[in-house]
Amino acid sequence: MASRPANRDPFAGFVTDEASADTLRPIVHAFGWSADRVQRGNLRSAVQALSVASSPTVLFVDLSESSDPINDINALAEVCEPGTAVIATGQVNDVRLYRDLIASGIQDYLLKPLNPDAVRDAFTQAQATLAAPKASEAAAAAVQRPHCAVAVIGTRGGAGASTIATSIAWLVSDRAGRSTALLDLDVHFGTDALALDLEPGRGLTDAIDNPSRIDGLFIERAMVRASDRLAVLSAEAPISSPVLTDGSVFRRLREEMRSAYECTVVDLPRSILVNHPQLAQEMPVVVVVTEYTLAAARDAIRILSWLKSNAPEATVFVVANRVHPAQQLEISRKDFENSIERPVDYQLPFDQKLAAQAAKLGKPMADVGKGSKTIAPLVDLAAQVVAVADALGEGGAGRPAAPGAGAPSLLGRLGQFRSRFAAKPAKR
Repeated sequence: MASRPANRDPFAGFVTDEASADTLRPIVHAFGWSADRVQRGNLRSAVQALSVASSPTVLFVDLSESSDPINDINALAEVCEPGTAVIATGQVNDVRLYRDLIASGIQDYLLKPLNPDAVRDAFTQAQATLAAPKASEAAAAAVQRPHCAVAVIGTRGGAGASTIATSIAWLVSDRAGRSTALLDLDVHFGTDALALDLEPGRGLTDAIDNPSRIDGLFIERAMVRASDRLAVLSAEAPISSPVLTDGSVFRRLREEMRSAYECTVVDLPRSILVNHPQLAQEMPVVVVVTEYTLAAARDAIRILSWLKSNAPEATVFVVANRVHPAQQLEISRKDFENSIERPVDYQLPFDQKLAAQAAKLGKPMADVGKGSKTIAPLVDLAAQVVAVADALGEGGAGRPAAPGAGAPSLLGRLGQFRSRFAAKPAKR
């Protein structure tokens, strides 16, 4: 992408009616910009103008004549340079359209007829946003720290991998103060955005459909912000639309996120791990989330064995989630650890009240349960993830991911485990 010219115009506006132009001109003049930059034209006019000229710092566009505003805004993004705040206006009063437009990367959407106070507020906010350091700029300005990357994998559906992933991302961004990207690769049924009370947007599906569009500008526009330091890329693709990709799109997304953020947390479904193993192979830290059940023990053995063979340099943490009192467990911690031949690093007790409260508030459990004993292991885990990244960046070694060689086969371990489980008398 071409570098940004130093002599960019501060403002350009395209509106379809004279009344809107008359409202804009005195406000534009009051901000110290040229009122002559307010022109008659629609969104297509803006795209044509910017395809042959530099983008202004603030761009005002009119969607009144647009039959497909979202696609037209995406067309505008193709010719807009990074660092342009886009404010749109239109006649459609629909909260879904507003959310989709914001998710696509515009600064604000104002209804016609234009209200002068609303226009002034939008311009003021645009200036404040442009003056604030972007995630990539903040990362470059800060003390150079190694990028932190972690994949979170659940042994079974419902184990709570997404809950752990969102909490780790929130803790790294909030407690460690690092700009963090949360990438939810469950394209059809992902819940990371939902857990943060966000609309997932179309960024991830657009990336899969058009991998060539992925660059720094695309990431800036596609990520949905949960806070100043945390942003999410996820999707709710139609069930009738299978994901057809060789996996290179996911790698490109991670590369761009690495450039723009200090930490990347990938919520990695087992199906994606199977189809695109390189995603876990390239991760310095992997968190395996499990429950104390027979099926979870079987799959934990398989995943840990795969990681040992395919990602031997990764630091692996095993987290037991939703742990009930001992008498209610299907499998004891000791038997589970014997079966996987390594210790469980962290246990999170089952806390139905906290989980329900987090869901109602649309916040991560780590945020809602600040100071709670339930959350304490997650706080320590997030700190360990950051510590591993820092140690690797300084040339240190991560902790070993799995026991040494000479382990029995999967079937042998499962047989031993089943015999121990079956030998225990039933609780009455």
